[in-house]
Amino acid sequence: MSSATSVWFSRERTVELRHEVLSLPRPLDVRIVAIVSGLSHGTEMLVYRGQVPEDLELDLPTLRGTFAFPIKYGYASVGRVVEVGTEVDDLEEGDLVFVHHPHQTEYVVPSSLPVRLPRDLDPEIGIFFANVETALNVMLDAHPHLGERILIFGQGVVGLLLTQLAHRAGADSVIAVEPTKQRQMMSWAAGADAVLAPGDDLSDAVRELTDGAGADLAIEASGNPLALSLALQCVAAQGTVVVCSWYGTKPVELALGGAFHRGRIRLVSSQVGSINPCLQPRWTLHRRAAVACNLLPQLHLSPLITHRVPFNRAAGAYVLVERHPEETVQVILTYGENDV
Repeated sequence: MSSATSVWFSRERTVELRHEVLSLPRPLDVRIVAIVSGLSHGTEMLVYRGQVPEDLELDLPTLRGTFAFPIKYGYASVGRVVEVGTEVDDLEEGDLVFVHHPHQTEYVVPSSLPVRLPRDLDPEIGIFFANVETALNVMLDAHPHLGERILIFGQGVVGLLLTQLAHRAGADSVIAVEPTKQRQMMSWAAGADAVLAPGDDLSDAVRELTDGAGADLAIEASGNPLALSLALQCVAAQGTVVVCSWYGTKPVELALGGAFHRGRIRLVSSQVGSINPCLQPRWTLHRRAAVACNLLPQLHLSPLITHRVPFNRAAGAYVLVERHPEETVQVILTYGENDV
C-alpha cells in the first residue's frame, strides 16, 4: 500500500490537505504520480465558494464527497504512469498522461481514464487539455461560418482559447470583451482583432466594428451573468449567443422581449459533458479528445500560466485567485520534491 495527499474543501473557502491510503492497482488500473495540476478559475472556484447547488450529483468518477462539503474537487492533473495492472495494454510505465482528477500527489485510476500525452510535451502544457477540449466543444456547438464576426465575452483561459480557435474556424474578425488589463493584453497576443471593455456603450462599439449589424455569433465565457445580457444586445438579427459559462447558484436576469424576440436571436447552451447531437455519430468523445490533444502543441498556451504554487501551499493558490483575479489567468500547483 502507498499513501497520497490530496486537496479537499472542508467548507466554503476552506482548503485542507488530507492524507489517504491508496489501494493496489487492479488488473485494469494504473498508478500515476502527479507532476502538475491546474486550478479551474471558473467551475472550481464556484465549488470553493460554495456557489454550487448542494444536491447536484458529482459528474466525474474521481471526485469524492458532495457539493454540501466536504468535497475533493479538481479536474486537470498531469502525471507519469509508475505502475500498470496486469491486463493493461494501452499504457505503460513512464507515459505522460492527463487525468480528470482532483489535486493529489498520486492516485490509482482505471486505465480508461488517462489521456496519453506526447512524450516530449511540457507537462505544464498538458494541464490545458481539459480547457482545450471545452473550447473545442464550444466551437462544435457554435457552428461558426467562414467570414463571420465573432464576439467572445471573457478572456480567461477558455476565452483566450476560443479567441485562437475562432480564427482557425475562419472568422473574419474576433472581438473580445474583457475588463482586466492583463487579460486584454493576452487577448491581443492570442489574435483578437479588437478588445473592448464591458460597459453601457458596448453594443454601439460592437456595431461600429461590424458595419452597424452586430456580431454574427457571441460566446459567453466570462462566468458573469451580466455578460449574457450584454451578449444578447450585441448580436445581429438572427444571430446566435452560445453560453459555455456555468453560473452555479448565481441568479441570471435577462430581458427577452424586444430585440431578442423580434430579432429571432438563438440562445445555445454548450457543456463539455456531451457532443452536439447534430454531429453524432461522426464526432465521438474519443475523436474530440484526440483533436484536443493534437492542438496542445499548436496553441498559444505557456504564456497563460501566471502563477506556479507548490502543492503544499495549495490553500494560498485559491486565496490568490479569489482576491486577485486581475493578476491571475492560469494558476498551477507543482509537485516537485520540495513542493509536497
